Amino acid sequence: MVATFKIAVLGAQGVGKSAIVRQFLYNEFSEVCVPTTARRVYLPAVVMNGHVHDLQIMDFPPIPAFPVNTLQVGHGEWADVCCRGLRSVHAYILVYDICCFDSFEYIKTIRQQILETRVIGTSETPIIIVGNKRDLQRGRVIPRWNVSNLVKKTWKCGYIECSAKYNWHILLLFSELLKSVGCARCKHVHTTIRFQGALRRNRCTIM
Repeated sequence: MVATFKIAVLGAQGVGKSAIVRQFLYNEFSEVCVPTTARRVYLPAVVMNGHVHDLQIMDFPPIPAFPVNTLQVGHGEWADVCCRGLRSVHAYILVYDICCFDSFEYIKTIRQQILETRVIGTSETPIIIVGNKRDLQRGRVIPRWNVSNLVKKTWKCGYIECSAKYNWHILLLFSELLKSVGCARCKHVHTTIRFQGALRRNRCTIM
């Protein structure tokens, strides 16, 4: 049986979250930064350790706040088209730019709002913090050890640094994510990940 895992990718403007998704799906990177203004939904299939998994990857534009509930008028998930599906995912990827302090403060705020508003509990909904632009680490604004210590020990979240530009740790990010959402077949084994067949890489819906 093929399991479908819903993943939300969130981050401030310009952190490279869309670049991470495109590098994962298409093995490509563009130097031109095109702001994400609408939610994009990708539906790829991957193979991990010989088993097929459908993914629903939702790339969200920067949001002012995490929706407090599903239906509340003006503040609910369905009140803003950009937030639809945000509260019902299996895992969150929160991306920041290691060279931009404000982008870290943004995901810090979003993470706290997820903790406060998710009904089913964040303990059951993994959050992975991703520090992108590792290739520019000479411009890093917060020491890696400080961030890793805070995220892993205090926030109890996963932490990975990557470079969307050079495709560094992109597959590792998604393989760790699948393990964190409870993919039983992916735990306690050496995980390999690849796309299945034609990958359905082009299955993208903009909403």
